[in-house]
Amino acid sequence: MSGHSKWANIRFRKAAQDAKRGKVFTKLIREITTAARLGGADESSNPRLRAAVAAALSQNMTRDTIKRAVDRGAGGGDGAELETVIYEGYGPCGTAIMVECMTDNRKRTVADVRHCFTKFGGNMGTEGSVGFLFTKKGVITFDNADEEKLMEVALEAGADDVVSNDDGSFDVYTTPESFGDVLDAVDAAKLVHSNAEVTMVPSTEAQLDKDHAETFVKLIDSLEDLDDVQQVYHNGQIPDEIAESM
Repeated sequence: MSGHSKWANIRFRKAAQDAKRGKVFTKLIREITTAARLGGADESSNPRLRAAVAAALSQNMTRDTIKRAVDRGAGGGDGAELETVIYEGYGPCGTAIMVECMTDNRKRTVADVRHCFTKFGGNMGTEGSVGFLFTKKGVITFDNADEEKLMEVALEAGADDVVSNDDGSFDVYTTPESFGDVLDAVDAAKLVHSNAEVTMVPSTEAQLDKDHAETFVKLIDSLEDLDDVQQVYHNGQIPDEIAESM
């Protein structure tokens, strides 16, 4: 999940250890291969590839696995027939959801996505129905760090903002274009991040009550489980006291 609430971040960090790890790797490899096919194998001149590699490293994927995926993409092999499509819709309590897919069959993919929305009380929307609520940004997360040093390094490298969270973690926000430069700078400064990705960040949040939180989670999980789905972005916010009881 990429909701960027405290709860969403906790779920993201746990995802690397859960039963979905194999599926997460499959989707990361698919994105790396496609990014290399479309923009070449050089990370420095291919921001999409750089972001995909950073996300893979955050999930502890080995460099050898990443290199094989890049080589496949740059060679025009696997993934050459795939296209990226984004579907938009609404979940419980008016939550806004964007579903990024990579598919070789749009009819199959849209049917699967629509089924998930319908099954868990959501609705598919038209193109642009919720997209205006999201902005594409780079996000680099630190579980803990020297705030002064992090701000100095990140902002000097071109970051837009550094945000401190209630749990003591920090999120560094960048444009997609400056993501690679900022990531290089914090790595060079030996500031250890727990996650790095280019994602869609919501401008507003939709609060979920206890009656709808569980259904919302089931909806997001069912979408993420679809083979054609690469990422699910949302603006759902589950209060800590409700999340802890789930």
